[in-house]
Amino acid sequence: MTKRVTAPLAKEAAAELRAGDSVLLSGVVYTARDAAHKRLCELAAEGKPLPFPVEGSVIYYVGPTPARPGQPIGSAGPTTSYRMDAYTPTLLRLGELGMIGKGRRNGEVIAAMKETGAVYFGAIGGAGALLSRCVKSAELVCYEDLGAEAVRRLEVEDMPLTVVIDSQGNNLYETGRADYLASLEDKN
Repeated sequence: MTKRVTAPLAKEAAAELRAGDSVLLSGVVYTARDAAHKRLCELAAEGKPLPFPVEGSVIYYVGPTPARPGQPIGSAGPTTSYRMDAYTPTLLRLGELGMIGKGRRNGEVIAAMKETGAVYFGAIGGAGALLSRCVKSAELVCYEDLGAEAVRRLEVEDMPLTVVIDSQGNNLYETGRADYLASLEDKN
């Protein structure tokens, strides 16, 4: 069963999601990659406000290609999430509740997710052109000098995602592998 989820996320909605759930995400999502994450964390360290409402926010780790005429965004596939791991706990503690990317997260990120009730969504790498069809509007928020890696505010509709790590720390990369190996043993 596919669950419909709206961003920004409510803590209650995030708490109901489980690793392995298929999700269609709609609402407001912000883009940011490692250079933007570094700047956001520098602002936080200086006690300055972030340039977007962080409470309940979902950040998509993406550096989209330029938009074609008449389109809000170009290809928008996920980037590897571990590059944001050094910064993610800070943003989670400021109120971020969701992340979209691909690949594993480190133990510190998972611990911060459990502490704050956040979830990590996986998007399919290599499907950026298809994912961009879910983006209904895109506007620059800050860090234009970062080009594709600038922070943008996206309005998305029915973005297909999978909950990879839930707010309790259950991790599909671990449970999925274990389930697969168990299924092989059952066949023998």
